[in-house]
Amino acid sequence: MTPDYIIVGAGSAGCVLANRLSENGRHNVMLLEAGGDDRRFWIQVPAGYGKTFYDSRVNWMYLTEPDPGIAGRQSYWPRGKVLGGSSSINAMVYVRGQAEDYDDWEHAGNPGWGWEDVLPLFRKMETHPLGASHYHGADGPLHICDPEPDQHPLVSEFIRAGGEAGLPHNRDFNGESQEGVGRYHLTIRNAMRHSAARAYLHPARNRRNLQVVTGTHVTRVLLEGKRAVGVEILRGDKIESIRAGREVILAAGAINSPQLLLLSGVGNARELGALGIPIVHDNPAVGRNLQDHYGVDHYYRSTRSTLNNVLYPWHGKLWAGIRYLLARRGPLGISLNQGGGFFRTRPELDRPNMQIYFQPLSYLKAPPGTRPLMNPDPYPAFMIGVSQCRPTSRGSLRLRSTNPLDPPEIRPNYLDTERDVGETLEGVRFLRTLSQTPTMRRLVAEEIEPGPDVRDEDGLLAHIRNRGGSVFHPCGTCRMGPDDGGNVVDHSLRVHGTANLRVVDASIFPAIPSGNTNAPAVMVGEKASAVMLNDAETR
Repeated sequence: MTPDYIIVGAGSAGCVLANRLSENGRHNVMLLEAGGDDRRFWIQVPAGYGKTFYDSRVNWMYLTEPDPGIAGRQSYWPRGKVLGGSSSINAMVYVRGQAEDYDDWEHAGNPGWGWEDVLPLFRKMETHPLGASHYHGADGPLHICDPEPDQHPLVSEFIRAGGEAGLPHNRDFNGESQEGVGRYHLTIRNAMRHSAARAYLHPARNRRNLQVVTGTHVTRVLLEGKRAVGVEILRGDKIESIRAGREVILAAGAINSPQLLLLSGVGNARELGALGIPIVHDNPAVGRNLQDHYGVDHYYRSTRSTLNNVLYPWHGKLWAGIRYLLARRGPLGISLNQGGGFFRTRPELDRPNMQIYFQPLSYLKAPPGTRPLMNPDPYPAFMIGVSQCRPTSRGSLRLRSTNPLDPPEIRPNYLDTERDVGETLEGVRFLRTLSQTPTMRRLVAEEIEPGPDVRDEDGLLAHIRNRGGSVFHPCGTCRMGPDDGGNVVDHSLRVHGTANLRVVDASIFPAIPSGNTNAPAVMVGEKASAVMLNDAETR
């Protein structure tokens, strides 16, 4: 059977595509995933992302090039290599971004992508604990939870401190306003991770017109002239070709989708020619416009018990595990990113430009290659971090070689603009303001990092450049926009200069949304599915 649609990548958008394109039974769909099945214990346990953070069986484990903006350091970028993609290994925070983000997308030459256009898609995709409203849906595939019953008591203290620092309590960052502090809503259902695979793919797996193939590495798109006709795959040690009747859709993420275009001859002709790759379409924008959120954390020793007290001793780990297995309650059943919010670093700004994160634990002393689930610090402590909502620095991605198994060269260019440096510095200064509120003064026994001796601008900038890191939101490398040489796909997500080839994932974001990127990636899958089904009906 020749599939009508070949989808490359079973991540947040790919799972949506597989469900929606096969839903009416009229189209044969093949979904190809390089990784394996997501039915693993530490994927389904919400707090288990600490265990998958460095697990090459489910994680691409990318490493960037040394970056001058962050003191020549490399950044580690985990990306999902499993059904569900990064939605199977992320922190499950559900944030859409600001309405203005999508209006900006539309104003950049992308009709149909404004806030009033995408809001119905967000409602369609979610079952939200606040119920149906202008802002939320109540019967969508993706279930969202309010984790308050299982959150650590320090989250309430953080919210109180935010109020003392001038930030209102916001119970819904996806409602009328994003500004303020509160509890993050999470993609969790019945104390289990509700990834895109669980929400969209598993309910569709038994359809006769949907074929899901795991352990299959797509090496390039097959093009006849400029028309996509299929893909070349590596399965085991065997190279095969698969033809597509209608379209090939790259949904492999912000790293793998541009890599595949480049390997297929769509990209900068000079760079591809130097590697001996035949040129199909010269487009220097492929792999450019790389964006990410760069975060900086402050660590505080606490006067009160934190999750460190629960998850550091062996008996605490045992009790947390028993509680989760028997009752689906406790810290293993929710994210460690429990509180946070959005604020303006200057009152004259018209909307928040900074995100804040609160975790009631710390892991400064965690062994290399581990994350906090079972390796927190041996004393009570917590973390508060900040990242810009809309950084202006832009990075790039290039091929190292023609070998599709070689990871690409990733250059984030963090803190490459004065604005990014200035706003991050303002965000870090706000953390100091927050730490001096009455509530925080009662909670903080000691600022561990950056430490009380770091006070002046030079010291804070050194801390930002030497200790900050990725918030793991790469996007923009196949930017959506008009065919003016600076974009990769049009507003229908068709690849400029080709036929029957689209990109559908976070790589198409013209500009990074103000917040976590998983919910927008799922929305892109919903939008693309509707566009493609409409195209199929009108042919």
